[in-house]
Amino acid sequence: MRKRGELQAENGRSSLSEKGSSYQIKEMKDAPLIWSWKGEGKNIALLFFLYLLQGIPLGLTASIPLMLQNRHVSYKEQAEFSLVFWPFSLKLLWAPIVDSLYSSKMGRRKTWLVPVQYLIGVAMLFLSTRVDQYLDSEGSPNIQLLTAAFFILNFLAATQDIAVDGWALTMLHRKNVGYASTCNSVGQTAGYFLGYVVFVAFESADFCNKYLRNHPEPNGLLTLSGFLYFWGIIFFITTTLVWFFKREKTQAQENNERDGHEGDEQDLSIMETYKLLLKIFKLPVIRWTVVVLLTCKIGFSASDAVSGLKLVEMGVPKAQLALLAVPLVPLQIVLPLFISRYTAGPRPMQVFIKAIPYRLMFGFVYAGLVWITPWFQSSDGQFPFYYYLIVVIIYAIHQVTVYSMFVAVMAFFAKVSDPQVGGTYMTLLNTVCNLGGNWPSTLALWSVDALTWKSCHTGNSIVGETNKCRNSAETLLCTEAGGQCVVDLDGFYVESLICIVFGFLWLRWGRRVIQQLQSKDESAWKVRNNL
Repeated sequence: MRKRGELQAENGRSSLSEKGSSYQIKEMKDAPLIWSWKGEGKNIALLFFLYLLQGIPLGLTASIPLMLQNRHVSYKEQAEFSLVFWPFSLKLLWAPIVDSLYSSKMGRRKTWLVPVQYLIGVAMLFLSTRVDQYLDSEGSPNIQLLTAAFFILNFLAATQDIAVDGWALTMLHRKNVGYASTCNSVGQTAGYFLGYVVFVAFESADFCNKYLRNHPEPNGLLTLSGFLYFWGIIFFITTTLVWFFKREKTQAQENNERDGHEGDEQDLSIMETYKLLLKIFKLPVIRWTVVVLLTCKIGFSASDAVSGLKLVEMGVPKAQLALLAVPLVPLQIVLPLFISRYTAGPRPMQVFIKAIPYRLMFGFVYAGLVWITPWFQSSDGQFPFYYYLIVVIIYAIHQVTVYSMFVAVMAFFAKVSDPQVGGTYMTLLNTVCNLGGNWPSTLALWSVDALTWKSCHTGNSIVGETNKCRNSAETLLCTEAGGQCVVDLDGFYVESLICIVFGFLWLRWGRRVIQQLQSKDESAWKVRNNL
């Protein structure tokens, strides 16, 4: 089941904790174990809030597929909208530009942060006046305009992420820079939670009428347009305050703080950075690693990308589905800490390999869950508590396999990355890893309709014979004709089987390649030639 930012661990915490950072983000292995909060409280609070703002567009974007599913869009249209999640996986392409081009007068990071956050505010305010029209355009959502609008929003959020990641390294004192990753993880997760879980719950009329009102009303407490307008204003206020009241360290001050620290990477120009990325990519071991990363998640794509939307299609309220993420938060915090005990050795990818068969089997589990879901629905459309308990238990066990692979591959990246160019190296691998989760998800969503056979059952034989309910327009036409779209063969089950079979076949090949990569000498991963 997909909550988009595996819902966070895989893609978009893109996924949050797996997201690639600015190309100069470094592993602070030499950071002391004891940090001082003295004089850093305001900086840490600011970083936390900037990352929280970044999570809002991500959470809102994750909520849109659920709203589209309630409007009976096709899975091909869902696949088209899934392209909006790609900017965070591709930001390495423009990160060197953000890090290298700036105005000394305004500040290296504020040069990009201020205008980008103003643009996010403008985009949100504009969307607040148009999004209802896009969602209900002539009876069906305008997927093209929705995709374009939220792609731009996520592109801007990804660019803001590059600037904030870079500023975090200099805003905090060197001995406190370890707090930057904490601000990132906690802040962005909080923003995602507000934009996804809180918004979906309070936007739902069913949830509000059941838990928050004495008398039922047709709408929820929040609307998408109102939520966008509110956060658009917050972006404007925050950006203005940061612009005028937060001073950024000069380049000379940054250089002085770096003096005497051997682990720091040198500042590179735009062309030097792109040349370095090309040199890393030319390493034979990196090429094989890229092939593995781009193909290893194909076997999970049906269960990850489609199962959650299928549950909504089967009648599970989207607000209840979003709220299921809440009890799993503690588990998602503890799991990486526990699993890291087994990935700290010289062969961390052994955990990765061992987790794959179990995660593939969840393809059958989620297909079965979708199959039996209608049996639990009562005549008034409600589901019993024990059904949601079953879903939470299944998802919790599934998370063990997800985080086993995630922690293992992150440990592998840290192990093989050339420390002389560690930031660029790690970000390249993270980018490919994220992309390896995005493209199979998009393909899986697109393929569901192609593998599904539907027919319009109506008294009008002409409509019934010609209307195959392939999209929202044909579904509406069938309904207006007094008919009903009936699924003769659900492509989700066919796709799940195909993915599982492919996954086990891939494992036979991938296991050998991964073992060979782990056995390579450390020198095979080095970028030998200096720029």
